[in-house]
This record gives sequence, C-alpha cells and structure tokens, in this order.
Amino acid sequence: MTATAARPARNGVDVPTLFATIDAVRENPGLADTQFRARNTWISGTHNRSEIQGFYGAGQEDTSRTVPFVYDADHPEVFVGTGLGPAPVEFLLHAIAACLTAGLANIAAARGIDLRRVTSTVEGDLSLLKSLGVSDEGRNGYEQIRVHFEIEGDASEEQLRELVEQSRRRSAVYDVLTNGTDVTIDTTVR
Repeated sequence: MTATAARPARNGVDVPTLFATIDAVRENPGLADTQFRARNTWISGTHNRSEIQGFYGAGQEDTSRTVPFVYDADHPEVFVGTGLGPAPVEFLLHAIAACLTAGLANIAAARGIDLRRVTSTVEGDLSLLKSLGVSDEGRNGYEQIRVHFEIEGDASEEQLRELVEQSRRRSAVYDVLTNGTDVTIDTTVR
C-alpha cells in the first residue's frame, strides 16, 4: 500500500490507496492488528541507541524497511548526560507532534483540502524532583503537554481547526498519553 507517482495525491497522500486501505480494514478488521517494535542498546552513561525496522501489520510481517531507522538518546549535560541525542522525554514530544501532523495531512487529503503549510510547537512541563529521588511527591513524567499548530490551507478557519480536532480524536499517540497504556517489563539476566 505505497503511494506512486501515477496515482493522484493530495498533500503527498495517495488518497485512492488511503480509501482502499480503509475499505479493506472494514471488510477484514483483523488487518488492523499491528505490532511495532524497537530494539534499544545502552552505549555509555545515559547514552543509548534504538533501532526500528520490522513490524507486523496488514496481516503479515513487513519487510519493506531494508535498513533500520537509528535514533540516539541521551540526557543533556546539565542532567549528567553527554548530550549526544535528545532526552527520551523529548522523543515523546516529537511523537505527539508527528502523529497529529500525519493524521491531519491524511484527513485533509481525504476531505479534499489542500494544505500549504503545517507547523507545530510542542512543550512539556515536568519536575525532576521525583525522578532524582529528592521527593516522593508529584510524578516522574510530564505534568502537561501543550501542542500549538499553525496551518495554512485552502479551507475555512473552521475546517482547518476541525482537521486538528479530528486528528486528535484518531491519534494513537494522543490516546496513549491521555488514557495510559498497560506497560509490562520483564528481565533476562545473563
């Protein structure tokens, strides 16, 4: 289900394939079952590296990614890191922005709206008191995350705002952040 130059696209989205995918999932809901994976390796200190490549989706193991995506993560020097990558909590900000933006582009294309520009700024507030063991009060994670979009497109202000709202309603990352997800951790020691 990849976009090709021969198919009509809007905002870079292959709209016929988007609707064909939706129809296929309606006919066979099992095609919606997906498993994404990441493999992480510690390097030194707070520096670590993740590789993301294979996943299960559309009823099969995907092999289209022949080379893994590689992401380094670290803490800033002020937080005892070496600054060789964004902090893990910064990747979370990227994830919400990227998920909302991708959804917005798909929804706009499906609704026949041409986008000219979409940017977002994401900010998250957290206190390190609990993470550093200084206090048992509060939480380790973000107290609040704020996303601000700027959109230009061939639609009314109300229609452009509705794109963001519909993307929010359909966003997997927004759902995980606002509703929580069961996370299990197991360990193999060698």
